[in-house]
Amino acid sequence: MRVGPLAVGTLTDWEPSTGTAVSWQPSAAALAAAARAPESDVPVSYMQAQHIRGFYDQRADGLDYSRLMIVSCDAPGRCDVRAMTYVINAHLRRHDTYRSLFEYSGTDPIVRRTIEDPADIDFVPVRHGELTLDQARDLVVETPDPLQWDCFRFGIIQGEDHFTFFASIDHVHVDAMIVGTTLIEFHMMYLALVGGHPPIPLPEAGSYDEFCRKQLRFTNSLTADSPQVKSWIQFAEGNGGNMPAFPLPLGDPAELDLADIVTATMLDEEQTARFESACTAAGARFIGGVLACSALAEYEMTGRDTYYGLTPSDTRRTPTDAVTQGWFTGLVPITVPIADASFGEAARTAQMSFDSGLALAEVPYDRVLELEPSLNKPRPNFPVVNFLDAGTAPLSVLLTADLGDLNIGIYSDGRFSYQLCIYVMRVANETAVAVMFPDNPEAQESVAQYLAALRSAFERVAESGHWRNVA
Repeated sequence: MRVGPLAVGTLTDWEPSTGTAVSWQPSAAALAAAARAPESDVPVSYMQAQHIRGFYDQRADGLDYSRLMIVSCDAPGRCDVRAMTYVINAHLRRHDTYRSLFEYSGTDPIVRRTIEDPADIDFVPVRHGELTLDQARDLVVETPDPLQWDCFRFGIIQGEDHFTFFASIDHVHVDAMIVGTTLIEFHMMYLALVGGHPPIPLPEAGSYDEFCRKQLRFTNSLTADSPQVKSWIQFAEGNGGNMPAFPLPLGDPAELDLADIVTATMLDEEQTARFESACTAAGARFIGGVLACSALAEYEMTGRDTYYGLTPSDTRRTPTDAVTQGWFTGLVPITVPIADASFGEAARTAQMSFDSGLALAEVPYDRVLELEPSLNKPRPNFPVVNFLDAGTAPLSVLLTADLGDLNIGIYSDGRFSYQLCIYVMRVANETAVAVMFPDNPEAQESVAQYLAALRSAFERVAESGHWRNVA
């Protein structure tokens, strides 16, 4: 779908330039440096560990796993391959997460090895000739998996009068802030070089290694009696000792499915403004209203008195963190009693749950499982509601930057993994919802029913400031 100047979807929605392709891949010397990299004492972050284990376990079961974060943009003219080579290597040497490689064989521990000298990282251009659209997409998804050091690729597709740049990076090294720490960094540096200027000065990047050390110190300080852990335990116990379940059937999770994404407009521009006014009148923000409507939609489909939801939150806390590549995002548990609640009551409760739960994003659920083993690991297809607002990061990074007509795109790799993703996107002229789910007939029907129920909740609030005809 289009979100203002952005395209958001799976890679099947990606329509780059058609023409000759160049990708940047590690030199033989860089691969040799990775092969001799010593074991590191830097702990693997909980997010990285969850991703690596998830990939390994799904592959062992003959299933696929969504693992790549892909961004692209267009630029005029012919790509200066020499300048782009400089930009790519400067980026890889600047962020210490790219110096890590991981070893895992199905049993702990996960071993991190680290290339000692960032200058040993050297990516070189590989020319592929003219590619069809399908071949270009294949080039992107062939990026190696997280158990290979070089699980990141960059490339361009050269058209007649412009080229498309892409970055395809395994999630083990990035989160949604890839749009700021990669795309804008690349764009501004490349423009400076081809304009005959020296490399632009960038703010000093922070260290993801240091984040991993800090996270371990914090999580080691937690006990089963820590308030944050007790909050997570209470949330999981409300779901039968697990993460929440999607309210409708999604097919057999043991069957191999590709991912599909379906998008539906919830509110037009005027309705969005009225919806926000209703949220404000209730003493909540837009996200509180979004979560309240999610609660009502599930209540009307299932009759469950209490809504349990999850939404991600970036745990970057400093300006330096904001320019650091890595996976900082955690999950916030949301609890909303919904059975007899008015919109105002539900929106206020959801907002309070979100605000008070932000600190819980720094407490990985896997750490809670270590402290309370009676709980279960997340069930397949557990839903996570991502709220993307044009006025906040990461979308605001792109929408407020003076980047011209770049045809920016943010894509998944089209694989389906363990988590069902719901994206609520608010931009200037509408509010839309996209759901990424396993592509099978039962899930297609369920997602269509879910989106209809969610739209009904949004529209009722936009029309009257409250909901009517509650089941």
